[in-house]
Amino acid sequence: MIPVAEALSRVCALVRPVGAEHVTLRAAAGRVLAEPVIAKRDQPPFPASAMDGYAVPIEDPAPGDRFRMIGESAAGHGHEGPLSAGEAVRIFTGAPIPEGAARVIIQEDVTRNGDEIVLNEALDSRRYIRAAGADFAAGTTFAPRRPLRPADIALIAAMGHGEVALRRRPEIALIATGDELVMPGEDPGRDQIVASNTFGLAAMIEAAGGIARMLPIARDNEASLETVLDLAAGADMIVTVGGASVGDRDLVAKVAEARGMERAFYKVAMRPGKPLMAGRIGGIPMVGLPGNPVSAVLCGTIFILPALQVMLGLPGDPAPRSPARLAVDLPPNGAREHYMRARLDGDSVTPFESQDSARLAILSSADALIVRPPHDPARQVGETVDIIRL
Repeated sequence: MIPVAEALSRVCALVRPVGAEHVTLRAAAGRVLAEPVIAKRDQPPFPASAMDGYAVPIEDPAPGDRFRMIGESAAGHGHEGPLSAGEAVRIFTGAPIPEGAARVIIQEDVTRNGDEIVLNEALDSRRYIRAAGADFAAGTTFAPRRPLRPADIALIAAMGHGEVALRRRPEIALIATGDELVMPGEDPGRDQIVASNTFGLAAMIEAAGGIARMLPIARDNEASLETVLDLAAGADMIVTVGGASVGDRDLVAKVAEARGMERAFYKVAMRPGKPLMAGRIGGIPMVGLPGNPVSAVLCGTIFILPALQVMLGLPGDPAPRSPARLAVDLPPNGAREHYMRARLDGDSVTPFESQDSARLAILSSADALIVRPPHDPARQVGETVDIIRL
């Protein structure tokens, strides 16, 4: 068995960033840039008013000063011609500053009589002029290392781009194995259960920016597994669920090795999730997850999601941890890193009494995992532990 951190490092080393595709900006939210975006123009492209008011040609007018209105500047319709001494232009927020204007007097500081304005006694001292390029200049580079957020989409649009180069969404082939499985909606036989693991993993993968390719269930014979593995051709990663242990009917390792799998490791010092396997098969990264539902979903969180981030050109960081206070005492931990399903109440965390790796209902009710290092000593109420929020 190898430590969790080492296993994660080896899984991430199996994958590489995928290629790029050009996508309209309208469809880019939540995707990852494959190359920097470079601003095509200044923003704003001209000096612009920051408020509704009156543009005047002097920077330090005094209360009582009078100006004659000669026109108007609105967004999309600037005033033509320069301002001269004693003149003013009615101006609105975002409108171009007329040539010769040195300041905008906000409308609350002005008394208007027809075409004449008089400045009131309490003048706001600010100029209310946004310089050209105050937000960003032409040539500014934007290259966040994260999925694009709504504000990013707005920024790229303002930079003048209607299309961007994005990382292609990595395609992960999911293979459930076992004679005992039927698809949701089918009627299980007396000795069968409904396949659930790949559905949870597919939702996880697609929420993180990948594409899950759900393949047929591989039955417990070599020919069936061979056939389904053939269907995974072209995927960026293959993830099998179940069949990775060492029982007589656990065929994944046997078939994969017969197909030339280069194994990176087998077994991880974690609970649940010990019988984890990873390597390359036909040049495609492959991870074999345990068949217990909680083990499969947990290993997806700990290993598959960081690998997916690497494929998107992002750091394959471990699932983020944060501190929480124990609400109950815990006995000493064993030799494996333990991920305990738990419930949060403010900054306090309580593990579920049962940690059975087959109980999906508990996982669904959990909003955190308590992470206990190998050989962690007994812990008391109020002590701080690391958690992963779900």
